[in-house]
Amino acid sequence: MKKIGLTTTVPIEVLIAAGYMPVDLNNIFITSENYSKYIDAAERDGFPKSLCAWIKGIYGVCMEEDIKEIVGVIGGDCSNTKALVEVLKLKGIKVHPFSFPQNHTLEAVKNEIRQLMTLFDVTTEQAEKVRKRLSAGRQFAKEIDRLTYEENKVLGFENHLYQVSLSDFNGNIKSYELELKKAIDIIKERNPLCRKLRLGYIGVPPMTGDIYDFVERFDAHFVYNEVQREFAFPRGDKALDIFEQYYDYTYPYDIDFRIRELREQIKTREIDAVIHYTQAFCYRAIEDIVLKEHLDIPILNIEGDKLNTLDARTKLRLEAFLDMLLDLKESKA
Repeated sequence: MKKIGLTTTVPIEVLIAAGYMPVDLNNIFITSENYSKYIDAAERDGFPKSLCAWIKGIYGVCMEEDIKEIVGVIGGDCSNTKALVEVLKLKGIKVHPFSFPQNHTLEAVKNEIRQLMTLFDVTTEQAEKVRKRLSAGRQFAKEIDRLTYEENKVLGFENHLYQVSLSDFNGNIKSYELELKKAIDIIKERNPLCRKLRLGYIGVPPMTGDIYDFVERFDAHFVYNEVQREFAFPRGDKALDIFEQYYDYTYPYDIDFRIRELREQIKTREIDAVIHYTQAFCYRAIEDIVLKEHLDIPILNIEGDKLNTLDARTKLRLEAFLDMLLDLKESKA
């Protein structure tokens, strides 16, 4: 199958039906042992230092890994992607635009996905066949998520990794399904984690993957990864078709729609507090104001930039926040 890069999660059912294997450029960037080379490549080509590291990383991956064709999400994700795809076109990369509509109606979502189908000469029936094929992997991820918050047997980073990778099934659908199934068999044999604090992680997946290990040193357990869970389409099995599935995907639409799901998950998972991760120079950092107003739960906002590990200041803020939560919980007990 031909490879096609993605700037974020898109209706991969359409691309697979068209004979492509989607590759999430974000995953290539952040999992590289030398991830900074992609940022350096972007800055050498003129990208400003005061720009989101993810955008520079995606550009660098396209240049350094010889990506020839991508789907660029120019609406509903990152406001900088529109400019990014213009530069990629200039560099000779074939760009297929896609948008999650600002007007969050089922009809608007249908129109956008149908445009993508037309672009790749795919019928609804073909896309639905692929959607059915992908359902097994998504159900495995749903089970891993359940084992995280119901049985407390999955670490926060594991929960993050297994779900975030469903944006492209790690480039091999069958292989990744087997990996998920094997992970479930191993996880079910574990003893439950006994941690006092139950935390939610909200916001974009982190540059700083060590946040999970660091936080869990303080008698805490991440039982919810918001956006990563959305990548796995946990409610997709209830959708009648591909259009409903992507209509019900919270991340790219208005924040009120997103908050409704957050509230439900906070209640269901009995979450004590939330850590909201935002990326430097990203407009989504402003959403922290709205989230703190509408979520009746302690929230700590932390910001990442180029580093893929937590800096000393962020560690100090996390430690102080967790100490406060533990004291509060003990006093209530």
